Amino acid sequence: MAKVKMDPIEKTWQDRKRVLGMPLSFTKYSLSDDRIFLERGILNLKSEEVLLYRVRDIDLKMNLGQRILGVGTVCIYSSDASCPHLDIVNVKNPREVKELIHKAVETAKDKRRMRTMEVMGDDPFDDPHSDSDFDPDDDLND
Repeated sequence: MAKVKMDPIEKTWQDRKRVLGMPLSFTKYSLSDDRIFLERGILNLKSEEVLLYRVRDIDLKMNLGQRILGVGTVCIYSSDASCPHLDIVNVKNPREVKELIHKAVETAKDKRRMRTMEVMGDDPFDDPHSDSDFDPDDDLND
């Protein structure tokens, strides 16, 4: 039987979930040019990934304990049906990680020309700050 040689995915960033500021967990995070990966477990391995062009928002959370230990949580919200919310928990240099992910997301969206499609997919009736006076729930038969 012939062996199939797989090209490894080139990672631009990787880290582990940290406990008391030290990388002692079995949760690994990594970023490539087109995806974010989460891998956890030692015996039973669970792996998730989010395509960067599907990322809709990125948040940073740092409670007092995280700030003292120099870690934070980067929250990623995407339009991916299988993984709409991915938290990168207790990573070192969280502000730099958030900025790195943001730049990678922008690059991935530019490569796919996602700018116009992203705007067209938004529902103006879901936006509470919309300036539209039209209410689809108004009864037009009155």
